[in-house]
Amino acid sequence: MRALGPLLRRSMHVRHVDAGSCNGCESELAAITGPVYDAQRHGLDIVASPRHADVLTVSGPVTRQMAGALRRTHEAMGEPRLVVALGDCAAGRCPFRGSYAAGTGLGAVLPVDATIPGCPPAPDEIVRHLRRLMAGGAGSGP
Repeated sequence: MRALGPLLRRSMHVRHVDAGSCNGCESELAAITGPVYDAQRHGLDIVASPRHADVLTVSGPVTRQMAGALRRTHEAMGEPRLVVALGDCAAGRCPFRGSYAAGTGLGAVLPVDATIPGCPPAPDEIVRHLRRLMAGGAGSGP
């Protein structure tokens, strides 16, 4: 993983893309913005535009229909940028892997810098992994 700690020391802007997930990961990601996990207290902010993002999180097995849109989203981000596989499906451990519509995970479409494991990952784990990335430490490897 690239060392971005000095660049992202105090804040990290996250753009999320659902690439065919069951919506479990999105529910847990939404929970980090609430008062219990309060991601903004840790300098984590979910943004609507990839042009404002430092990190792209992707959930789901990356369906064939979403691969192109995902590449365009990645290209729209400024440098430096990180890509995080959110959940087991994005990491290539989806129960639908290899079906006619589901892909084999995010790594087949974009270079993955870190993985947040789980089905779905708990909100505190999402915050912990993103904070580790912000500090420049490695997340769970791709």
